[in-house]
Amino acid sequence: MGGPPGRDGSLAGVPDPALVAAYRAARAGVLDAIAAAAARAGRDPSGVTLVAVSKTVEPDRVRAAVAAGCTVLGENRVQEGETKRPAVPGATWHLIGPLQANKARRAIETFDVIETVDSLALASRLDRIVREVRGLPVAGGVDPALRLRVLLQANVDDDPAKAGFDPSDLARDLPEIETLGALDILGLMTVGRLVSSAEAARPTFGALRELSLRLRERPGSRLGPALSMGMSHDFSFAVEEGATSVRVGTAIFGARPPAAPADG
Repeated sequence: MGGPPGRDGSLAGVPDPALVAAYRAARAGVLDAIAAAAARAGRDPSGVTLVAVSKTVEPDRVRAAVAAGCTVLGENRVQEGETKRPAVPGATWHLIGPLQANKARRAIETFDVIETVDSLALASRLDRIVREVRGLPVAGGVDPALRLRVLLQANVDDDPAKAGFDPSDLARDLPEIETLGALDILGLMTVGRLVSSAEAARPTFGALRELSLRLRERPGSRLGPALSMGMSHDFSFAVEEGATSVRVGTAIFGARPPAAPADG
């Protein structure tokens, strides 16, 4: 009856009930923390999406997390997402690691949302490939349902160790990015600096919120209001500062060994 045992001891393809229960409890804890932070900021917690960061987590465990309600997943590497997605049905997939231009086509074919568009050149390449892959006109407007959903990564801390647009470069390039009709520009994303305390990340989150407000004030702006910011150690402060999605891995899946550098 059923298939061979999976690595977690469950039947292949059938989530381990103990894992499902553990992930359900972990997810509930994160959602409770989101709700508390939203209440402190006078926000509706339903406006915050939990992206469960499943990088390096084996498919058997990720299936259990999906069964526990973690249906929005984040991966750092295109290759890992390509491997996992067919093995883990029922989820929406976000690329949250850097994307190399030569992997753009594979990323489009694998992910529902690409959060790490960090240059005009990459945005233009994605627009062109989306049109090719989806059989769309080479220029002009596109049915919104057929657009690729993206976020623009901003380096609001001017941190040389982090990728992303410099805010002034983003302000300069955004009008041209907004002409790329095959992209649905949901909003902005940032990766915070390593800081001594979680609350020390608050200025980063506030800076992204203020940048978004300034850019969206322009007449005819197509930049959406999404703000992807905050991770396991600091997501509560990100929610207080306006995050509409938080990328949480350790608080759900537990500590993991350091991963190799993302290949996008």
